[in-house]
Amino acid sequence: MKKQYYVNGKWVSSNKYKELHSPHTKEVIAQIPQATQQEVDIAIDIADEARKQMTALTAYDRAAILEHIAQLFIDHRQKAAEIISLEASKPIKYALGEIDRTIETYKFAAEEAKRLTGEMIPMDAAQNGANRFGYTIEQPIGVVGAITPFNFPQNLVAHKVGPAIAAGNTIVLKPASQTPLSALFLAELIDQTALPKGAFNVVTGSGKTIGDALIKSDKVKMITFTGSPAVGKGIRDRAGLKKVALELGSNSGLIIDKNVDLAQIVPKCVMGAFSNQGQVCISLQRTYVMDEVYDEFIEQFSTLTNKLVIGNPEDESTDISAMIHPDEQERALSWVQEAVEQGSKVISGGMIENGIFLPTILTNVGADSKVSCQEVFAPIVLVNRISSIDEGIDAINNSNFGLQAGIFTNDISTAFKASKELQVGGVMINDIPTYRVDQMPYGGVKDSGTGKEGIKYAIQEMTETKLVVWNQQ
Repeated sequence: MKKQYYVNGKWVSSNKYKELHSPHTKEVIAQIPQATQQEVDIAIDIADEARKQMTALTAYDRAAILEHIAQLFIDHRQKAAEIISLEASKPIKYALGEIDRTIETYKFAAEEAKRLTGEMIPMDAAQNGANRFGYTIEQPIGVVGAITPFNFPQNLVAHKVGPAIAAGNTIVLKPASQTPLSALFLAELIDQTALPKGAFNVVTGSGKTIGDALIKSDKVKMITFTGSPAVGKGIRDRAGLKKVALELGSNSGLIIDKNVDLAQIVPKCVMGAFSNQGQVCISLQRTYVMDEVYDEFIEQFSTLTNKLVIGNPEDESTDISAMIHPDEQERALSWVQEAVEQGSKVISGGMIENGIFLPTILTNVGADSKVSCQEVFAPIVLVNRISSIDEGIDAINNSNFGLQAGIFTNDISTAFKASKELQVGGVMINDIPTYRVDQMPYGGVKDSGTGKEGIKYAIQEMTETKLVVWNQQ
């Protein structure tokens, strides 16, 4: 089935198409248009022209549009989830959960559209500020170029599209090559709203072609990107004076202290490590467990992992299905083999079975193994023994990444210590690092990126603060 991309409220064909395959069945599920640089430039021009219509909308108008998008997702929840499951091989129960979060995200964006305010400046606090008053206003930045990943093809798109609309910007969206159907479905929904035509555009095709056009265009005022550090750094280095927000992943770590309730903790750890086949930026990848509870944790963790249901993503009972691409599964397998050669032990999984990479637990993993020091983005988790909390904190900090980390402890001093010393953007006390709700500030340090997501915080990235000073004399 040949698809079209969406520009200026119209569906547009291209001269070149590429087959889209199901990660699970390997069958062709669609023909996706491959936009040329000229076609991308046209989309940018149209988004630039639509700015006047967007700035004419009131906060009430923008909020109503975002509420309408949320309602349309409520009305089409099952279909939206089935598209995710089809193109990303995400188990349907997790795809439905993603749509529920997407609905929340657009609702948060609608609420924040009404809260976009500046502040009063006490001009007379300065010696030469008498008889003046000042205030700031937040104005839309303009055209936002949004580049999104495959792992949450609706909700991570919502984290860019929602705040952009709330702030009064226009958007050119480049979805991941493996998950364009979700973005095109979003376009179908937005087309039913009162959003001005041309304010939201979806172009599909080569990441290099579309990304280069967005970066080069003077009309694009901001790039918001979620993806690999290598690509993100390239965007930052070439973006010039454009605003850039980068969410670049992690190898998230967790510390488990002694005297904790493992029966409460282990199910969360299994979910954090293996949901969406581990293809989550804050997936639990490194686990550091105190000596006193290590053996019991391993036993409970492996037992529960081995109960996960492997199979068809369309089956409601499935927990684990195929990763996004066979090459990624082979890459993950090679990383496990490297760790084993370096002295690690496979407790569970560590192989591909019936085209699915099995959930894998490794122990005794060296800090220099790829499964530890790089982002594995696969259903792989290491569990190492530690003899002190300091050792766990040092192990987590011994990383080029720093998105989120977690610690389970009953000691308040230990919790405060971890919250201050862990070098990450977010610390989860008594929870896994995979925890996220969509209104919280979300972003990392080091190679995990720059800028914050979370609707309120993304809007701050997508607006310019203008100062107005009145002289009353």
